[in-house]
Amino acid sequence: MANAITLSRIPLLFIYIALLHTGRPVVIFWCVPFIILIMLLDMVDGMVARRLNQTSLLGSSLDIAVDRALEIILWVVFSCLGLIPLLIPLIVITRGTITDAVRCVGNSKGEAAFNQLKNPINHFLVSSRFMRDFYGGIKGTAFAVLTLDLGCQALGHAWASWIHFFAVGISWTTIVVTIVRGIPVIVEEVGFLKKPTLAEPENFG
Repeated sequence: MANAITLSRIPLLFIYIALLHTGRPVVIFWCVPFIILIMLLDMVDGMVARRLNQTSLLGSSLDIAVDRALEIILWVVFSCLGLIPLLIPLIVITRGTITDAVRCVGNSKGEAAFNQLKNPINHFLVSSRFMRDFYGGIKGTAFAVLTLDLGCQALGHAWASWIHFFAVGISWTTIVVTIVRGIPVIVEEVGFLKKPTLAEPENFG
């Protein structure tokens, strides 16, 4: 059930993107609560997994993978729509690729991503329920405000410039939090990469 909820966010995301590209202000405004719903499902799948005792390494990895795909796709879409600079999705893609790569080491040892950090400060920044909810909240707010920004621009609303200013500001704030939460993962997990293995894997590029 939890994994089904996680995967359901993908088709919902593409419906949302299609609606954004209609160019119709009313439709775009309705996309504001729609993207909030999509983001809230990230919390719902975790609640369901814990309530039904369905937590697993697969579920944890799937949740991170879907969340990563959604965030990258959304930042790229908003950049293509001209709402944010290209630098934002480039930072997100780079950060996500590196952190997910080093997390694979812990996953190979049977440890879920959020259980891999041992330093208390690093664990709080990355794995604590508070920081995960805070990051999800600010990220969801950024996506909702960017959607509102697009709708106001399509409508030609007098407040469009102010909303755009706020949308870009909260987007950059989200990116700062993204970087802050990514650094501990890279710093701590790189220790696993330095440990010798029985056989060096071939480098396939």
